[in-house]
Amino acid sequence: MPEHASASSIARSLRILGRVQGVFYRASAKAQADRLGLRGWVRNKRDGSVEALVAGPAEAIDRFIDWAYQGPAQARVERIEIGAADAPQAAGFRILPDA
Repeated sequence: MPEHASASSIARSLRILGRVQGVFYRASAKAQADRLGLRGWVRNKRDGSVEALVAGPAEAIDRFIDWAYQGPAQARVERIEIGAADAPQAAGFRILPDA
């Protein structure tokens, strides 16, 4: 990876709250992350939220977050908590088991 590309790569943790389980949110998030070339993962939480870790170019992360506020058609996102994070070591974007 060119040096300038790694300098612009960031990672963010997201906790998405609202009606976000049982509405294909995780599968849609994976498809969106794959389209944007992001690394990371997404999973359901026992409290009804969805948690994600996304890493890649800042512009792609911003586009993913913009999408996350809408989600798939049946989702109703109330809010998203966003924080800085360490980039995942694994390549690609995965759906993890519930936590």
